[in-house]
Amino acid sequence: MNHEEIVISSMEGSNGDYERLGENSRHEEPGESVPKSWKRFVKWIALCVLLMILIIILIIWVVPLFTKKVIVPIIKWEMATFSPPSLATVIVASLAIFPVVLLPSTPSMWMAGMTFGYGIGFLLVIAGITVGVSLPYFIGSLFQSRINEYLKKYPKEASILRGAAEGNWIHQFRAVTLIRVSPFPYPIFNYTVVATDIVYSAYFLGSLVGIVPDVIIALYSGILIGSIADATQDPESHSIWHIIFKVVGFSLAVAATFVIGLYTKRRLDQLKEGA
Repeated sequence: MNHEEIVISSMEGSNGDYERLGENSRHEEPGESVPKSWKRFVKWIALCVLLMILIIILIIWVVPLFTKKVIVPIIKWEMATFSPPSLATVIVASLAIFPVVLLPSTPSMWMAGMTFGYGIGFLLVIAGITVGVSLPYFIGSLFQSRINEYLKKYPKEASILRGAAEGNWIHQFRAVTLIRVSPFPYPIFNYTVVATDIVYSAYFLGSLVGIVPDVIIALYSGILIGSIADATQDPESHSIWHIIFKVVGFSLAVAATFVIGLYTKRRLDQLKEGA
């Protein structure tokens, strides 16, 4: 290689370094990050405004119309068909049977809140759930081998259950409580728990404690539905501010439940890693 080729190659190498340096300097310009963050902020503001508009539309037009056309006729049929003791029996029976056949029981909780309020409604729901979480546990124990085969198709859920079964009674109680609060499918857990070594007492008490946030939200929803139904029938019985206050309270309760769900998800991930 002669002297001219050495000079040209060295110039090309230095020019390549200069180009790379220029690219890096262009990426590090401080003025470029500001518009991106500003655009992201504007998008979030626009999304929040749009969400608030949708909520207002739902509260003022959609919810009253749906309540008047659907909820009010159901309430009238219920009042004409069932006496309060009969309706209480229906609510408890549905909460006891629906989990066995993998049906959602939230509408029964709505009915309990709408008809009986917080106190009696809560007692009725807990009475039904007491049976509803126990029957699948004992029925599932008869098909434990099949449930084990079923869980092999869902390794993520199986690892959570294995993590819950490890440790002493206190650990199992805490794990079941976390699973109940988390988005883990409620009816499926009632059956699949028998594939682990979780004792019934820890499962039963953990289920009752963990289901309380969902019960409160469902009862609140039923009471809110009942208030909106009364307002559509007799506008003077509930002011618009009274309804808005209840909607805001319900939204705060849902937000708190969401935060609790995030916490339980993190704790369940720790259980899964430890399994």
